[in-house]
Amino acid sequence: MKPLIEPQSQEVPYYEPFGDECAVFEAAWRNHLPLLVKGPTGCGKTRFVAHMAARLGLPLHTVACHDDLSAADLVGRHLLHGGATVWCDGPLTRAVREGGICYLDEVVEARKDTTVVLHPLADDRRVLPIERTGEMLPAPPSFMLVVSYNPGYQNLLKSLKPSTRQRFLALRFDFPSPERERAIVVGETGCDAVTAGQLVKLAGAFRALKEHDLDEVPSTRLLVYAAQLIRDGMDRITACRVALVEALTDDEPTAAALLEVVNASFA
Repeated sequence: MKPLIEPQSQEVPYYEPFGDECAVFEAAWRNHLPLLVKGPTGCGKTRFVAHMAARLGLPLHTVACHDDLSAADLVGRHLLHGGATVWCDGPLTRAVREGGICYLDEVVEARKDTTVVLHPLADDRRVLPIERTGEMLPAPPSFMLVVSYNPGYQNLLKSLKPSTRQRFLALRFDFPSPERERAIVVGETGCDAVTAGQLVKLAGAFRALKEHDLDEVPSTRLLVYAAQLIRDGMDRITACRVALVEALTDDEPTAAALLEVVNASFA
């Protein structure tokens, strides 16, 4: 499956800072340093990168990493075209040629032999060797490499090699504080503050169950989904059932228990 490049929007996406992460990102870009963003699913990593790309006026090339992602998927390959064999750049190569931010989302999902291709770009060389064409492609000053992953899924089979990790600056993300999460839900959806507060409180109750019944807890993204449905006129119980409960578990008893918490929250 070939990864897609997503074009950058001209508008600056909404983002609610929680610390000095914006200043760190800008400093990394100015100093031509690669950046690793780590944190749980749905906590705002991808939105943060999109926000910073737009804020800096840079193109954003996003690659969704997966188990079958190969080095050729990133760098490129020879393809048949009109009876001739032609070279076709991959998304990483296009990003290096054109400049801007190349964002590898959930990089640990890619095969370990694939991430090695990043090494010459992620140190002081800042070059991309293309063995099949013999090119040694230098990265322009505007190029920046950003990767992300969820440490919660990290295990012996899916982790960054030390030789890769130690080429990156790193930012740790987590779920927002209740105050910031309420501001995010309101800012993203335009829902009222009372609804946002109820959803954030509900998320807190669900997250407290992580060590007991839930493998994954509700992300801020799911709260935004629920708030969008409520703003659109759906009743709160139904919105939370489809956006939170059923998204978190396939186990019927667990879903029933979560729905009881939802009913109590909106009683």
